[in-house]
Amino acid sequence: MQVEPDAREAVGDRVRLLERMGSVLDRAELRAPGDGVLRDPAAVELVHSVQRALRSGPLPPGRRRALEREFARLPSAGFGAAQPRDHLRRSLARAMRSVPARADGERPAAAEVVGWRESEREALAAALELLTVTWPESAAEVRESVVEIALLDGDAIDGFTDFAVHGAVLIHRARLRANAAGLPGPVRFAEALVHEGAHTSCNAAAAADPFLVPERPAAGADAPAELLVPTPLRADPRPLSGLFQQTVVLARSVLLYGRLAGSALGGGAPAVDARRERLLTQGRQAVGTLGAHTAALTEHGNRVLSQCGAVFANG
Repeated sequence: MQVEPDAREAVGDRVRLLERMGSVLDRAELRAPGDGVLRDPAAVELVHSVQRALRSGPLPPGRRRALEREFARLPSAGFGAAQPRDHLRRSLARAMRSVPARADGERPAAAEVVGWRESEREALAAALELLTVTWPESAAEVRESVVEIALLDGDAIDGFTDFAVHGAVLIHRARLRANAAGLPGPVRFAEALVHEGAHTSCNAAAAADPFLVPERPAAGADAPAELLVPTPLRADPRPLSGLFQQTVVLARSVLLYGRLAGSALGGGAPAVDARRERLLTQGRQAVGTLGAHTAALTEHGNRVLSQCGAVFANG
């Protein structure tokens, strides 16, 4: 993987993931559906469940038949707006468990996966058109790596990805509208697609060529706790893997706003310039923190970090 989007690399990463999914189904003695079905995030979730079940031994015949029926009900994946489905709701429930508890006594944070209104579909089309015109390489990679674009509502989560439903991105519907600073809805949602698309690409690339050196498992009560570090995009400390992905996300977001600043779609707009400056500040912070832990990165990870650093230095 590299910081500059590359649709061909995204296709290669996807093919390797599909091969790995197929090998899991082979070990379970399950008939693998076609690649179009396996790309569906619901199929990804099913394969993860099969992989977990295999840790306890071969699947019973009844369980295999039930799984084959579940795979048979799945559609062939297609890029675009996704209606609420059970795998998306389960993904959101997992994400909600990691939302920090509120300390101000307000009601608990809430979130839900919601359907698309017609006006929101039109706003999505405008955001995709903006991304295609200003950064065609990014738009092409998003279309290869992302399958479902799901909408969130509520006050808990702005957006996220989940490797258990790889290919799905979940983004708050407010990103389709202009914000108080005057940043237009298509720009905000294009950034969200770049942001969540970068996470999706990182997850796929890392499955074949990790960014971080695998930690050696430590035994006993004295085993060190996982290293957590401050990050620019989350209030709570995150593991190095989270900071690494944030750094890539910020670099790609800066590249997007650099293109917008030089185009008729965003050139000279104070809100666009202000957003780019904020992203640059956050990116430099991320590189500074991650730079103190380069020994924990693989050659692949250090190469991508170097590319991120160049983006922020030239900003």
